[in-house]
Amino acid sequence: MTNRIYHRDSYQQEFEAEIIDVDLTLGGILLSKTAFYPGGGGQPPDRGHLTIGGNVIPVAGLKPISGKIIHILPSGTQLPKIGTALRGRIDWDYRYQLMRTHTAMHVLCGVIFRDYGASVTGGNMTPLQGRMDFEFASLRKEFVAVIEKSVNLEITSARPVSWQDIPREEALQIPDLIRTKINLVPSQIAMIRVVEIQGLDLQADGGTHVRNTSEIGKVYIADYKSKGKDNKRIYLQLDS
Repeated sequence: MTNRIYHRDSYQQEFEAEIIDVDLTLGGILLSKTAFYPGGGGQPPDRGHLTIGGNVIPVAGLKPISGKIIHILPSGTQLPKIGTALRGRIDWDYRYQLMRTHTAMHVLCGVIFRDYGASVTGGNMTPLQGRMDFEFASLRKEFVAVIEKSVNLEITSARPVSWQDIPREEALQIPDLIRTKINLVPSQIAMIRVVEIQGLDLQADGGTHVRNTSEIGKVYIADYKSKGKDNKRIYLQLDS
């Protein structure tokens, strides 16, 4: 299992590790620990590089497999030996934009559930842009400006954001987690990572977030679309 630094500290940009396995099929290496988020839950994987023996090698891709994270190296790169020490560094500007975006999407979820009782059904993001789908049959155009104002009010309220791992059975007893469809988390996952925006939102989530909503900056609802009778899609955009 890879020690996932980003789960306990999403602000750590550099780390030292050693290679504990190689994957000849993917052309990648498995590290003892990593700050690279491999992607998932709508959040793209991190970018960055590894410094191995004085050579700076970009990470071409990341692949999570059974609790392990394979760091894929560029095609043609000679794979280092097991036991080799290295230093990794993520692309911080890219990561931090995704952290702000991801937390903004959770603020949106919290506002819409609190004010309209609508649950989130899916989402996706790129740096400073995101879209979220809701079970929100009553969403109308005139709601959009009201929702945008409420989201920005919560952001400027500087609500603390925290995360922790809790046992699956305990998580299943929390109504706010049930509404975010925690039952869709694979049954073999015994510990559920929970992200909380204090007083607003609580979700099972494996991604990276800022520590306080004030870091998000101003948010705009760029568009919304009906994806069916009950399914509505809202598009967010953040100031750079």
